[in-house]
Amino acid sequence: MTLTLTVHRGTQSIGGSCIELSRSNGERLILDAGRPLDAPREATGLLPATLDIGRPATVVFSHAHMDHWGLIDEIHPGWPIWAGEKSAELMRLSSELFGGRITRQINTWHSRSGPFQIGGFTVTPYLTDHSAPDAYMLLIEADERRILYSGDFRAHGRKASLVEAMITSPPGDIDVLIMEGTNLGTDKPVISEAELEALFVALARQTPRHIFVQWSAQNIDRTVTLFRAARRTGRKLVVDLYGADVLRRLSDGTRLPVPGACFPELQVVITPGGKRLYARQNREAFVTEMATSAFGTSRSRLARDPAIIMLRDSMLRDFDRGGLGFTADDAYAFSNWSGYLDPSDPKSGWFQAQQAGARTTKLHTSGHASPADLARFAAAIAPQALVPVHGLSWDAPNIPLPTVRRLADGQAWEIP
Repeated sequence: MTLTLTVHRGTQSIGGSCIELSRSNGERLILDAGRPLDAPREATGLLPATLDIGRPATVVFSHAHMDHWGLIDEIHPGWPIWAGEKSAELMRLSSELFGGRITRQINTWHSRSGPFQIGGFTVTPYLTDHSAPDAYMLLIEADERRILYSGDFRAHGRKASLVEAMITSPPGDIDVLIMEGTNLGTDKPVISEAELEALFVALARQTPRHIFVQWSAQNIDRTVTLFRAARRTGRKLVVDLYGADVLRRLSDGTRLPVPGACFPELQVVITPGGKRLYARQNREAFVTEMATSAFGTSRSRLARDPAIIMLRDSMLRDFDRGGLGFTADDAYAFSNWSGYLDPSDPKSGWFQAQQAGARTTKLHTSGHASPADLARFAAAIAPQALVPVHGLSWDAPNIPLPTVRRLADGQAWEIP
């Protein structure tokens, strides 16, 4: 039996990942089917042209970032789908946010699952450290070959110990490591979440009034970082309805802070925009629950006590109209990838905060491994060959690597 690897998209790009492993008996396993980062939201027909949708396959999603699962609606309806249990919940939540709904079945595993079979493939998920919760590396075994797909990972987040454990005790006899390289050739910040927490604590102690923070509600590590910073400085952490929804739907079996009696430092602000968002999903009951609870709050009440407050550009008008606009006593922290920020855009929080005389700062750390950690990881895995994906600087990575097998998008390679 032969095993063939085809990277349909990702050998020369970041995002839109789609990787295929096929056995000579026709069985196929697709690892991720992501939406390209530069694709317009309304665009369709984005599956790679080299992916044969006329033959049966099973799709396994490594994590719940759209550039890895966002083409779920274009996948053949007869193809089985697998994902981590909480990743599947995040995928459903994201679809609802944009007015859609995932109706097809998603088979799931949980963070302590062992190996499971998909036809002749044995799949072992390894929970890893990434800015998306419930992200996994995937060990695929078939036809006496062992392939490790790194997915997206880092070694400086709140689950860094998972990556360090794999470096210390790696799975043996790996024939092929398919590894991401997002941060090659970049100067993105790669400090730890603990270091970032200390920076937010310092900012809180220096700021007389509110700290408005723009971050992704699905970046749970960042939410925990900000919750801890708020608790250490005697402030509340205030999230919007969507932020509360994410925490509520991911909290089972975890120690995540969720709105409720156990976490009095966490509050939920109810805005007109948030109400409209959940009305479109026919989830007014969730809004009522949050609004009538002890942890629900309003814009006018927030104006009184200094807090750390979640903010997105779409919330600026509601905040301003509710008496929660920027002042010179506030700070605004952008805690996302800087590529998402245009400081000259008058509609951005950064621009409006500066216009009001508030302090503006970027406090962020990457969701992806540093070049040094990529090199450490690859050396520990010691594969027979490393296939690069999800990066733009693989031609000059400037890090020591095992034997590299460069593929072009759509190029089939029979694994020796």
